Amino acid sequence: MLIGQYEAKVSEKNQTALPKKFRDVLGQKIIITKGFENCLIVVSVKNWKTLLEGTEGRPFTSKNTRELQRFLLGNATDLDLDNKGRFVLPSYLREFADIKTEIIFAGIERFVEIWDKKVWNDHQKSLSGNIEAIAEKLSNTTD
Repeated sequence: MLIGQYEAKVSEKNQTALPKKFRDVLGQKIIITKGFENCLIVVSVKNWKTLLEGTEGRPFTSKNTRELQRFLLGNATDLDLDNKGRFVLPSYLREFADIKTEIIFAGIERFVEIWDKKVWNDHQKSLSGNIEAIAEKLSNTTD
């Protein structure tokens, strides 16, 4: 399971390293794509279908299905980590997530999110102020 958060830096060559704890779960081959709330999503190659959650089994004729797949899969890139877990973060993904130098890797059970540190801190403040309402909405929802 992928949990917790780790701070890291992006070098001048746009290189960073996936934390070892996450590498141990994800492996040396990963897929990175655009995520929600302007973060990036990292999954293992063997679990890439996680990106299709919510669209599988839905008709291709559904525009929402196609759009979500375009957003997630059309913006994805597969990467091989070096022996220290380093990889180059593509410019189009850095720009999307507004990543500067300091980043946060956050484990979200089956995938990892990458956030610009300032954006993460701002999001966490907002989330902390709304978490009770969010929890309440979830407890009132039936699947």
